[in-house]
Amino acid sequence: MNKFIITTLMLVCSNLFMTFAWYGHLKNYSHKPWIIAALISWGVALFEYLLQVPANRIGHQVMNLGQLKILQELITLSVFVPFCVFYMKEGLKKDYLLAALCILAAAFFMFRGLLAKV
Repeated sequence: MNKFIITTLMLVCSNLFMTFAWYGHLKNYSHKPWIIAALISWGVALFEYLLQVPANRIGHQVMNLGQLKILQELITLSVFVPFCVFYMKEGLKKDYLLAALCILAAAFFMFRGLLAKV
């Protein structure tokens, strides 16, 4: 399988863990002391790092650092919006769409050299 695709899939999975580590405690452990939420979040974040670190190492073989970072931001927003809407039960906001357009523009500029080769 292509290293770009492997990197993307691993980053999507790692971002799912990280989103739950960063924000899941707001729904699940809001009644617990913050230290309990932090310890649980660290446990969840461990799985994120076990995917994210190798994903970045694989991705850096085929992308530069800027491309890798923009890909991560695109994935972050792609995971965060459904998390907000479906898990946290917040409404879909117009600002999410506008932010996604900005990140898509950034992705275009970072990857236009690769797109020209295709």
